Amino acid sequence: MGRRAKMVEKVKALMEKHDQIRNMGICAHIDHGKTTLSDNLLAGAGMISKELAGDQLALDFDEEEAARGITIYAANVSMVHEYSGKEYLINLIDTPGHVDFGGDVTRAMRAIDGAVVVCCAVEGVMPQTETVLRQALKEKVKPVLFINKVDRLINELKLTPEELQGRFMKIIAEVNKLIEKMAPEEFKKEWLCDVVTGKVAFGSAYNNWAISVPYMQKSGISFKDIIDYCEQEKQGELADKAPLHEVILDMAIKHLPNPLQAQKYRIPNIWKGDADSTIGKSMVACDPNGPLAGVVTKIIVDKHAGAISACRLFSGRIKQGDDLYLVGSKQKARAQQVSIFMGAERVQVPSISAGNICALTGLREATAGETVCSPSEILEPGFESLSHTSEPVITVAIEAKNTKDLPKLIEILRQIAREDNTVRVEINEETGEHLISGMGELHIEVITNTKIGRDGGIEVDVGEPIVVYRETIMGSSPEIEGKSPNKHNKLYMIAEPMDESVYAAYVEGKIHDEDYKKKTTADGEARLVEAGLEKEQAKRVMSIYNGNMIVNMTRGIVQLDEARELIIEGFKEGVRNGPLAAEKVQGVKIRLVDATFHEDAIHRGPAQIIPAVRFGVRDAIAQAKPVLLEPMQSVYINTPQDYMGDGMKEINNRRGQILDMEQEGDMSIIKSSVPVAEMFGFAGAIRGATQGRCLWSVEFSGFERVPNELQPKIAKQIRDRKGLKSE
Repeated sequence: MGRRAKMVEKVKALMEKHDQIRNMGICAHIDHGKTTLSDNLLAGAGMISKELAGDQLALDFDEEEAARGITIYAANVSMVHEYSGKEYLINLIDTPGHVDFGGDVTRAMRAIDGAVVVCCAVEGVMPQTETVLRQALKEKVKPVLFINKVDRLINELKLTPEELQGRFMKIIAEVNKLIEKMAPEEFKKEWLCDVVTGKVAFGSAYNNWAISVPYMQKSGISFKDIIDYCEQEKQGELADKAPLHEVILDMAIKHLPNPLQAQKYRIPNIWKGDADSTIGKSMVACDPNGPLAGVVTKIIVDKHAGAISACRLFSGRIKQGDDLYLVGSKQKARAQQVSIFMGAERVQVPSISAGNICALTGLREATAGETVCSPSEILEPGFESLSHTSEPVITVAIEAKNTKDLPKLIEILRQIAREDNTVRVEINEETGEHLISGMGELHIEVITNTKIGRDGGIEVDVGEPIVVYRETIMGSSPEIEGKSPNKHNKLYMIAEPMDESVYAAYVEGKIHDEDYKKKTTADGEARLVEAGLEKEQAKRVMSIYNGNMIVNMTRGIVQLDEARELIIEGFKEGVRNGPLAAEKVQGVKIRLVDATFHEDAIHRGPAQIIPAVRFGVRDAIAQAKPVLLEPMQSVYINTPQDYMGDGMKEINNRRGQILDMEQEGDMSIIKSSVPVAEMFGFAGAIRGATQGRCLWSVEFSGFERVPNELQPKIAKQIRDRKGLKSE
């Protein structure tokens, strides 16, 4: 029996032993060493050769990833590790660190219970470190810390033991400060990264060694020994005495929760259904014999097998050939194959039970975030939608060079939208133009080069990138009349800015998009009142959509209930295209104050009511001081002091604002905010300005008002581009 076959047998045996399972992820800022670490863990488990670990980057198995040297797609793998004489099954996910692929991190967090946060000893806590921690803690995923690249502090920066300790303490304190700020109340103390108990490890993923306080006590290696080994360039010997995979996996098994522990507190956090229902209790108990419930966290496309859904099961089990039901797309599907992940390969197993991460083939219509259950016990939609910290801000138009490729291109675009819910795809059948919106230049480039060009084999022309703007209002409108085309139905409304606290709650995900059938639900009303909406209005919300809201403040109008759905549809159409430049509207509250309807139902159908509301909403917004908002990015530049002036000049030339500056040794850290529209070509420019000596990173930071003097110019540009009338 080969080594791999033995591993598969062990994995199968452990899948039923819940207290011996750990579902964990590895997350960090870009280039802090996640994938090198994952490689080492695989080598330790005997899945790739030790010599190649760290160079092979086995989990970056996509050519595009290898070429760019970064992780783009979260990769999954299952392996076995022995700790204190007992074997444990570890389901591991390696996630991307680049901000453009933040959506993949969010989806991975839904599948795991614990995370190893990797932090580079040289760079310390970076913006993306903070983002991935926030994503983890929001999903109640428990963190432990690995400080990587310690050998560089010793060999390159020549730090003394005291300075080393100071550097470590600073990083740990910063991480703990973030945990204290963002962790769930009941875990604020318990989840802090404590060196003494071993929730922090130090090491070098590239040189395959690591150490933690418990491991020092066990092995007798001291801190001084580590410095000696590094200085004498004997890191290979150190790797034999303190192997990275052993230290990290020991830490994960000891400190990260198993599915039985984690689902007790994670399910109430991510599932909003009835906690006392059979399925609710079964998920909290992680019961393999309960009704089936799982969430698809990722779609992977295999040239031979088609779409593969990575799925975390919270309750029940799936056998090969089982009929399944997809709650979101309201469709039945069949599990043609059930497998476990082994890096780039998958190994088929007869069945998978609750508490595990598995691969399913046959779910053609599944999207990332889809809920899977059994057709005999259909689950109410209760899983919180996966909310992302940033949103698509750049759009490109693509056209197939050969018209015969059009049907195939449309199919691929639909597939992309299913795989990655941070991509928006709009298909215009009339003009043959297709719009793709993504998180940034790199995100779009990867989609057009890899998914469409390389995997799809379609040659496309990619247009110039277009920045996505938003519209909002600064004042309140007078009472506006919206008339139906037949002049028999009139609706009166006022547009005003949404209360700041309510909009903030929407951005944080405490309030989400929802249509209320009769009146606001009790839960919805409570959330709105808590966010600061006055009680009378909170009771009467008709719909919340894309950060806008319509409230029915009319009284005693009988026909309004019948027209309710049409009014909501008209409102949505009105805020999809604002009056300034037909961009999406956000932060607007429409108050419906009065209405008169034709008594005959035939004269108040969709063709009459929807346009009446749509034009009314648009007119009201147009008379409430509308303004354009542009997407902003936080830009962090870490540069030697000699180049600080050049770095700042680069920011100022791009309409950027310097928010903060810090000095650390001979390095300067510049924190700034720059409009996305001005960020094209920034990578080359900043490298040129600092002669390639700087580190920089960007992060989406929301929408801000376009400066007054630029408002008319930008609105005109957008209108011209969209072929609208120029006034």
